Amino acid sequence: MTRLRIGTFNLLHGMAPREGTVDPESLADSARMLDADIVGLQEVDRNQERSRFADQTQIVGSALGAVAMRFVPAVHGTPGEPAGWNAATANDGEDTTGPTYGIGMVSRLPVRSWWVKRFEPAPFSLPLLVPGEGGPTFLRVPDEPRLALAAVIEGPQGPMTVVTAHLSFVPVYNVRQLRAITRWVARMPQPVFVLGDFNLPGSLPQRLTGWTSLAKAPTYPAYRPRVQFDHVLARGLPAGSVIRDRAWTLPVSDHCALTVDVELSG
Repeated sequence: MTRLRIGTFNLLHGMAPREGTVDPESLADSARMLDADIVGLQEVDRNQERSRFADQTQIVGSALGAVAMRFVPAVHGTPGEPAGWNAATANDGEDTTGPTYGIGMVSRLPVRSWWVKRFEPAPFSLPLLVPGEGGPTFLRVPDEPRLALAAVIEGPQGPMTVVTAHLSFVPVYNVRQLRAITRWVARMPQPVFVLGDFNLPGSLPQRLTGWTSLAKAPTYPAYRPRVQFDHVLARGLPAGSVIRDRAWTLPVSDHCALTVDVELSG
């Protein structure tokens, strides 16, 4: 039997919401607190002025002693700024320069292969509660391109698959995206874990997919969690494999990170 900690963490580009500041060392401290073997990351910056031009996937990976990591941009530019952004494409890879924003994954276990699935943004905006220096405020926010990142990992008992995603906040669109992801990875090596910020509350992701939800805990807002938007779903994992699940309020982000400790057998 081998125990692994698998987690998901929406970084909010490394910002501490109450202070409205970004400190790369606070992000590294948060990662060390999680002590996860594999963690999916959402709302990740790279080369952004607002986050001190840091490669936030690299920061988390280094703090955890990861042997494999990947950042995939969803957009070029900075979301929310008047200058706007351009959608990234499937061919961007890891060699893009300039400010980018997307999702990532880091792993202490070797990765055999990486796969990316992209989704077009919803064609309209919605009012959202957005953190800022003066406290959260409602702003009308356009949707962004969405994507999922899958890693086929060399697990302790053989290959396994972990997928991270940041789904649309627009109702129906996020449902379609989640269902498309679970179909996409259905033939990948099991067990398969699909995790991330789904923008879907409570037990809805489990009911929509028929997959097993491994963690049930409110994750948003981090300072007083009331609703679960962050999830870890699994398929092909034997009953009784989950040892512990936990939501973490950390120095950065308006979301709690979510981890699951599982025992894998041959």
